[in-house]
Amino acid sequence: MKDKILKGCGMVSLVTFGFFILLGLIGMCVGDDEEEKEKEADKPAQVEKKDSVVVNEPLEGDPYKELDDLIGLGSVKEEVRTLANFVKVQQQRKDKGLKTPKVSYHLVFYGSPGTGKTTVARIVGRIYKDLGVLKKGHTVETDRGGLVAEYMGQTAMKTDMVIQQALDGVLFIDEAYSLVPENGKGSDYGQEAISTLLKRMEDYRDRLVVIIAGYRNEMDRFIQSNPGLQSRFNRYIDFPDYTAEELSDIFKMYMKKNQYTLNQEADQYLRESFEYAVAHKDRNFGNARYARNIFEKAIQQQANRLEGRSNLSERELTELTVEDLAASFKANTNIIR
Repeated sequence: MKDKILKGCGMVSLVTFGFFILLGLIGMCVGDDEEEKEKEADKPAQVEKKDSVVVNEPLEGDPYKELDDLIGLGSVKEEVRTLANFVKVQQQRKDKGLKTPKVSYHLVFYGSPGTGKTTVARIVGRIYKDLGVLKKGHTVETDRGGLVAEYMGQTAMKTDMVIQQALDGVLFIDEAYSLVPENGKGSDYGQEAISTLLKRMEDYRDRLVVIIAGYRNEMDRFIQSNPGLQSRFNRYIDFPDYTAEELSDIFKMYMKKNQYTLNQEADQYLRESFEYAVAHKDRNFGNARYARNIFEKAIQQQANRLEGRSNLSERELTELTVEDLAASFKANTNIIR
């Protein structure tokens, strides 16, 4: 009898021990899950990137002010404002029972790399939301790689998946002309992507705005390659290259955000270097990206210059010199003064 009791107690102890182990495992899983949630919470909600597709949720704030605060782009700002004013008036006419022309919200952005096309596309999405054209106003950014698959029959599905992400917002297609080969010959799945896009633009005409962007000549060739593209895209905005003065302002914007300064000699060198770069640029010139790269390389050069020194003053830690700028311009371009 005693042995049975002891065995029973042993069994109870074993069960109890197992129960606590199970609780520990559950706690570990919950802890891991909570840790993953915290990690996810720490990630920026603004951008989600997958396979050449970037999803930008609309930021808070006044998109019209953001547009006005952009450096340069005077003609672009005027075009976007004109479009917004036109939409507002047409909506008021509609509310009064007056006739309104059919409005196409799709846009073509002409311009070289780094001229602000993506930034303005995001702002346009938010403006369309403010006007009631779109419910969400987010922007899905992609290019040929995000729309075209490797094998026959897969491109339509791939393109459609990206479009579904963009519903109630803006689908921004950069270098859209790459969907059509320049010689127009050979087997290419870009045409399948275009056919899918045109069909979905009609299916979701109240839920989808498409903005296509690229170099002027290439975009003209692209649009003329398909009557469907010609009929759906009839609003064009030209993004001019930045001037040397505007590039200097962009550089100084990055300086201000990151608490850097220039002495008088370096400030003059900066302006002269941008003037030289603009005067000798080619069609691949990076514009605002070029200015950003110059800034990033300059602060790296400053760090190398100050390496090994201690007890640095605030001025030494913040000031960029001609030496820093010269090394940066030399590293970022084949245009050497």
